[in-house]
Amino acid sequence: MFTPVNTKDPTAVEVEVQAAYLAMFPNGDPMFIPRVFGWTIECFTGNHANYQAVDAKYHDLEHTMQGTLCMARLLHGRFLSGTHPPITQRMFQLGLLAILLHDTGYLKQRGDHEGTGAKFTAVHVERSAEFAAHLLAEKGFSAADIQSVQNMIHCTGVDAALSVIPFGSEMEKVVGHALGTADLLGQMAAQDYVEKLPVLFSEFAEAAHHLKERTHFISLFSSAHDLMQKTPVFWEKYVLPKLTKDFGGLYRFLNRPFPEGPNDYLNRIEANMDRLREKLAATTAS
Repeated sequence: MFTPVNTKDPTAVEVEVQAAYLAMFPNGDPMFIPRVFGWTIECFTGNHANYQAVDAKYHDLEHTMQGTLCMARLLHGRFLSGTHPPITQRMFQLGLLAILLHDTGYLKQRGDHEGTGAKFTAVHVERSAEFAAHLLAEKGFSAADIQSVQNMIHCTGVDAALSVIPFGSEMEKVVGHALGTADLLGQMAAQDYVEKLPVLFSEFAEAAHHLKERTHFISLFSSAHDLMQKTPVFWEKYVLPKLTKDFGGLYRFLNRPFPEGPNDYLNRIEANMDRLREKLAATTAS
């Protein structure tokens, strides 16, 4: 069992990530984690020169914190397992930047007063990769580092073709797959995941209206109730196979103790699916 962390509080998440980072890299720059968390908070709270504060209600700052916490725990678990090759300090740093910035594609530019950032759902991965490139270039990162971060961000696309992402190394691919894993597990294991599904539907509905076409996955749901009904199947038929096959079963590094201990994230998701089924059954009965 992991110690509960309030993901609505970025500082609380930062403390946990810093602890994992310094446990893995005792001689690492102790200011790196506070610095990159600071950049992220600036972006999401409207303190970026060119972008407004996030106004998407599901893909908000807490969503990013949920994924970030999960990824740090996963990579720390892999470190504790002694798996080779070990993740380098630089690759951990780039992976952290990637997950912190992976949903900046939901941010609206200043002067954009049409709807919310949810309208960008269908293109948010590419927008996030572009946002990361501009921000990291401003911060002095090399072109190679920026490409690594973009490759990792592309792992989060719901229909991402992972085989064509031009990873620079096997280690970069592992961290990218860890990001994709954490993005899914972090949100679906949240205590209020079931309650937030109608909010997720509202984002999809806005995006579908903005897109003005019916072929994208965001147009597959006719109502919040429809999305909720399809979520257990989404977990069983899409997410679990993706985690296991596409992302190489990296979620096993969240087992505590490794390798045979319970997986808090999977257990919480299964509990959420049970609760969702009960909620749907009660709605049908009434």
